Amino acid sequence: MASSTGKLEVDVEVKSAPEKFWEAFKDSVTLFPKLLSDEYKSIEVVEGDGKSVGTVKLVKYVEGLSFITFSKEKVVEFDEEKKVIAYEVIDGELLKYYKNFKATAKVSPKADGGSLVTWTCEFEKTADEVPDPTVLHDFSIKTFKELDAYLLKE
Repeated sequence: MASSTGKLEVDVEVKSAPEKFWEAFKDSVTLFPKLLSDEYKSIEVVEGDGKSVGTVKLVKYVEGLSFITFSKEKVVEFDEEKKVIAYEVIDGELLKYYKNFKATAKVSPKADGGSLVTWTCEFEKTADEVPDPTVLHDFSIKTFKELDAYLLKE
C-alpha cells in the first residue's frame, strides 16, 4: 500500500488582539463547545492540564458534520511566548485516512492591532487515493473566524 505525505497551511486574519485571541484559543476546552455548538459536541481533557505538552484531549464533533465523530489529540508543542500550540491525532476516524496527522496554530500580531492566525497541518495518507484534508482546513478557518466574532462582542 502506497502512502504520501502532505502539508496544508492557511493564514486567517482576525481583528482581535493577539493576546486576547491566544488566551481564548488556549481555553478551547471550555469555549469551543459553548461558542461552536453546531460543530463541537464536547472537548474533554483526558490527561494533563488542557494546555501543556503531553495533554490529551478527547474532542467529540456533532454527528453529521463530517466523517469524523471524535478525535483524541495530544499536545506536542506549546510555546506561550511565541503563541504556538501543536497537537497530533492519536485516535479517531481520521487515522483511517492518515497514518500521521499533526496540526499547528500560531497567533502573530498584525500592524493594525489584529492578529494573523496561521494553521498548518502535516499528514501522511494511508493510501494515495485519500484526499488532502481540506475539510479540516476549512473547518479551522471557520473556527478562527467565529472565535474572533465572539471576542469582538465582549
